[in-house]
Amino acid sequence: MSEEIKNVQENETPMPEKVEIVGINFREAGKIYYFSPEGFKLSVGDKVIVETSRGVELGMVKVANKIVDSTDIISPLKPVTRPATKSDIEHYEKNCAAEADAIAVCQKKVEAHGLGMKLVGAEYTFDNSKLIFYFTCESRVDFRELVRDLASTFRTRIELRQIGIRDEAKMLGGIGVCGRKLCCANFLSDFVQVSIRMAKEQNFSLNSSKVSGACGRLMCCLRYEHEIYEEALKQTPPNGSVVRTADGDGVVIEIKPLAREVKVRLNDNDKDAPKVYKCEEIKVLSRPGKQTNKEKDEDEDEIIED
Repeated sequence: MSEEIKNVQENETPMPEKVEIVGINFREAGKIYYFSPEGFKLSVGDKVIVETSRGVELGMVKVANKIVDSTDIISPLKPVTRPATKSDIEHYEKNCAAEADAIAVCQKKVEAHGLGMKLVGAEYTFDNSKLIFYFTCESRVDFRELVRDLASTFRTRIELRQIGIRDEAKMLGGIGVCGRKLCCANFLSDFVQVSIRMAKEQNFSLNSSKVSGACGRLMCCLRYEHEIYEEALKQTPPNGSVVRTADGDGVVIEIKPLAREVKVRLNDNDKDAPKVYKCEEIKVLSRPGKQTNKEKDEDEDEIIED
């Protein structure tokens, strides 16, 4: 073997190890976790029994058997215990029915202890080793006595978990202003970052009731077309730009980035209505000054209330 070939082989990066995985979640639109299938051939929609950090749980397959690079996962993978049987599913359904009763009991005890908590939901682990209550609260509360009371009532380990208002909307579900099921409760496995600038770039009214979702925060859907608007805005002169048109010079007073159109008020025709031009039909003579970093930060938080 020549010295040159030997050096090339020594410097080659080893191929990443391949691993077989399945993706499983434990609630509708919940986060997907990877497990080792342990030889089981699973399809999307199959129910399986797995052991998690919370205990034994029943989950649903969202990603069928798939080979991925070991660098794409966090090792070690926990194994799938077995596909769920008919009796497993019946037991899971009984747990779901019992959760509604658990909420009613817990609500009475919250009132008895005088705690300012709002119960959102309850969840049994599959093996009934733990009962988790989800709640929201505007301030910190001491619920140690409540936990002891609940533990003596349900005879199992109790966990109280405080969640945010976006998680509350995800758990409770509902209908958005678009008339469809809330995105977070339907298909969003993780919340996305949304800023008021996204609403501005898409020409939304900055009235809080117009850009806020059921949770009271900015609507997640503002993010969906954000990249498209960003790209379109690069090709569109902003409001306040001085432009030259076939009818004379004027100032841009309104833009439609996706349609690549601008509305221009002509300098010599103040009495006439503004005219609409395609971006290709105008020449930009000057643009308005750029915002300072401070102004941009202020824009991020600006919402006009009713």
